[in-house]
Amino acid sequence: MTDKIDMFAFLSRGIGRRQFLQGAGALGVAAATGLQSERAYAQEKTLNLLSWPGHADPAVVKPFEDKYGVKVVAKEYVGGENMLALVNQSPPGTYDVVLSDAEYVVMLRDGGFIEEMNPADYALDTFFPEFQKFPGHWLDDKLYSLIIRFGYLGIAYRTDALTAEDVASYKILWDEKIKGGVGFFDWYLPSMGCLSCYNGNKSPFDIDAAAFEKLKETVFSLKPQTSAFYSMADTFASLTNGSAKAIPGVGDWITLLLAKDGVPVDATVPAEGGIQWTESMSIMAASEKKDLAKAFIQYMTSAEGQMASALMPAYNASIPSKAGWEKLNADAPAEAKRLRMTFTERNVMDEYKDGKIHIRKTPVQQDIDTWNEVWTEFKSL
Repeated sequence: MTDKIDMFAFLSRGIGRRQFLQGAGALGVAAATGLQSERAYAQEKTLNLLSWPGHADPAVVKPFEDKYGVKVVAKEYVGGENMLALVNQSPPGTYDVVLSDAEYVVMLRDGGFIEEMNPADYALDTFFPEFQKFPGHWLDDKLYSLIIRFGYLGIAYRTDALTAEDVASYKILWDEKIKGGVGFFDWYLPSMGCLSCYNGNKSPFDIDAAAFEKLKETVFSLKPQTSAFYSMADTFASLTNGSAKAIPGVGDWITLLLAKDGVPVDATVPAEGGIQWTESMSIMAASEKKDLAKAFIQYMTSAEGQMASALMPAYNASIPSKAGWEKLNADAPAEAKRLRMTFTERNVMDEYKDGKIHIRKTPVQQDIDTWNEVWTEFKSL
């Protein structure tokens, strides 16, 4: 595995030097133990998945497990850098499929961790045209990842504290009436991306040194307004108990489930624009179960798998498959309406076409460390 890594290409795509070096040492150990580990995994009736929380929930994967007589076992992470570290530090063959945020696919490809996929193996023609050749998944005109689900990031807020008019602009984050009530999901990329939109950057992650310095000032200026920095679970809890009145850099993936349970919350993309998060699946190059991995991704991109993914108990999402939308509207019309994936009313695809949504990326003109260091300093102020 180690001979596949082009260090210069890997670093040039934005991963910080320190993160790479931290993972590189573990690869030497992996080389010594990899063969034994791979044989062990090959004998198990499991599909090993590396993913954000919730993707191996029986509500999502049970039909696949029943069909193939296997168990989907997930190692869960939060944040792209955490995912990269796990990939770097795990023996080859540990994972069969990785679910990653779209912006990290190029790093996985450049590191030799994922393999090229045959587009003919997947029902891409059932996807909305916007997602059939999604940027960052096709590299050098070759397919390396399949989009599974997506959503928009702007501001999540308590509707008993703020109105829709209040959150029409990110400017509300500095308002005295929510001082001490602005929370943050503790990951630099979505929060800083949304604040970069507020600063008027047309490409929020591709900014020059002057614009980055302004972004740093914008971020730091919110410290007096800040309640806390939250883990994934605590983000849900803070909006539920009201300790956070507004959280930039998150969206419907938080509020849809909470609102369903009666919590007075909503999410919006302010006038300055928002960020699209995109989760996608790739086949790990060192997997010994590539046929099973392919079958799993085929299931997850089928109408049945897409509906299950949209309704995933951990956090809901929009789905790229028109066939999935059709099944959702036929089998669960109330859920289709709640998720704004109907064909007769304004829906999430209309928002996509409005031009306010920017695809989330890793930093372009700075490296990941530089943005992360700003975030770490912000938390320590």
